[in-house]
Amino acid sequence: MSAESKKAHNFIQSLIEDAIAKGEHTGKVVTRFPPEPNGYLHVGHAKSICLNFGIARTFGGECNLRFDDTNPEKESQEYIDAIKQDVEWLGYEWADEVRYASDYFDAIYDFAVELIEKGKAYVCALTADQMAEYRGSLKAPGRNSPYRDRPVEENLQLFRDMRDGKYQNGELVLRAKIDMASPNINLRDPILYRIRYAEHHQTGDKWCIYPMYDFTHPISDAMEGITHSLCTLEFEDHRPLYDWVLDNISAPCHPRQIEFARLNLNYTITSKRKLKRLVDEGYVDGWNDPRMPTISGMRHRGYTPESIRNFCDMIGVNKAGGTVDVGMLEHAIREDLNVRAPRAMCVMRPLRVTLTNYPADQTETLTLPVHPQNPEMGEREVTWSQVLYIDREDFVEEPPRKWKRLAPAQAVRLRGGYVMTCREVVRDESGEIVELRCEYDPRTLGVNPEGYKANGVIHWVSAVDSVEADINLYDRLFNHESPDSDKEGDFIDHLNPDSLVRLEGARVEKSLAQPRTDLPYQFEREGYFFCDQGQSDAAGHPVFNRTVTLRDSWTGGNG
Repeated sequence: MSAESKKAHNFIQSLIEDAIAKGEHTGKVVTRFPPEPNGYLHVGHAKSICLNFGIARTFGGECNLRFDDTNPEKESQEYIDAIKQDVEWLGYEWADEVRYASDYFDAIYDFAVELIEKGKAYVCALTADQMAEYRGSLKAPGRNSPYRDRPVEENLQLFRDMRDGKYQNGELVLRAKIDMASPNINLRDPILYRIRYAEHHQTGDKWCIYPMYDFTHPISDAMEGITHSLCTLEFEDHRPLYDWVLDNISAPCHPRQIEFARLNLNYTITSKRKLKRLVDEGYVDGWNDPRMPTISGMRHRGYTPESIRNFCDMIGVNKAGGTVDVGMLEHAIREDLNVRAPRAMCVMRPLRVTLTNYPADQTETLTLPVHPQNPEMGEREVTWSQVLYIDREDFVEEPPRKWKRLAPAQAVRLRGGYVMTCREVVRDESGEIVELRCEYDPRTLGVNPEGYKANGVIHWVSAVDSVEADINLYDRLFNHESPDSDKEGDFIDHLNPDSLVRLEGARVEKSLAQPRTDLPYQFEREGYFFCDQGQSDAAGHPVFNRTVTLRDSWTGGNG
């Protein structure tokens, strides 16, 4: 068994192993990831991607990427392109070419004709309201449609007429003839085809009838030789229909549908309809806004594919529902970046410091590690000069007990540099502090001061060659643990007003004038930050997005 299979062992893998051991499954394992191109993929889809591609990889099989494109009014090429990019970015390769359910529209139509010829499907003219009335309820059986017993030839002609555009939207549908008294409402003569006059992004205007997902899904799986069709639990009640379709047509094979629990994260919305509302109504800056739980948004925020795959492995695959703490996702990115992220210094809210005993015309180059625990990552250079910047939050005039930063007449060490002591506070006309005048101790580079103690260590940058940058302090998009559980309110009411705080005029060390864009940095003492190429300009004015804080600021734990 491969390392990946040991790492990600789950009940689905066990089912496949048992089937192989019993001789019930021979040959290649083939799975598929079948997104509908009506929005961007979110973190819930990441779980499904990791599962489907991971199972195929574990058993030396293949996983197809197939777009379920049966609802053209809500689909677009933009979504298709974004989905392909997300799957590749997560580190997976699909087998052969990208597939589309629309590739099989001719075959699906022919299978519908086969069902009609077998007396297993009929054309129905009930309106949507009438159909709902006839369907019955969970407590009461349904009633047969008055059109249920049309002759086969009449059904065939009406279905051809539907295809040929002789009826309008909603006038007729094709329904399976199963059992209107079934306790499973999905088997009460479900719709197989409906009329939709809509331009399709793959087939143009060839079709004005489109198959329903529950009819398309099993046929597409069978056409591709899928062996294991992995679905989330909401499709468990649809499995009898999946099997009925394949049992009643001349399908080339009969895949096995297996259901698993979908991912539910607290403080997070994963409904594509609700995410689309956030985009359409301008609450976020598009599907790839770094606050969005979309894979694209997480990429722009600085999440790595490794961290998302590790998170999906951490939460596992099971049949039980439940909600995962978003802190686990944040823990996964912290764990990854703690090991890999290069270190740098960024002063978010600059306060000028003048070293009164350091020559104005002098500078020196100090060397700091790129990563203190990984010498192989090398070193970086920073400039020591008379004028420096520290963060305003690292200075108070009246320090509280156990204050470990700078205060009047107190000393601190500047990270990787010398110890300095504050001697004077300079204010402007409004009384705001605009400068600190300090003395540095030239004997303290790399050694402790003699006769006094440094109060702590703070970060800094040189005024000579530090680079101005803008900082986007991103936080959770919602401030309610379950934002869409409020049945009387609107999930919009639970948006976190502090989910984005923009800081202009921050200063970063000179090495970040041309920052790397493949991996976030750890800004020492601040958190992990990712250079957003889309917002940075070519003139050396970078923009950094906060990926995650160094620790869990919501619970006070050590993230």
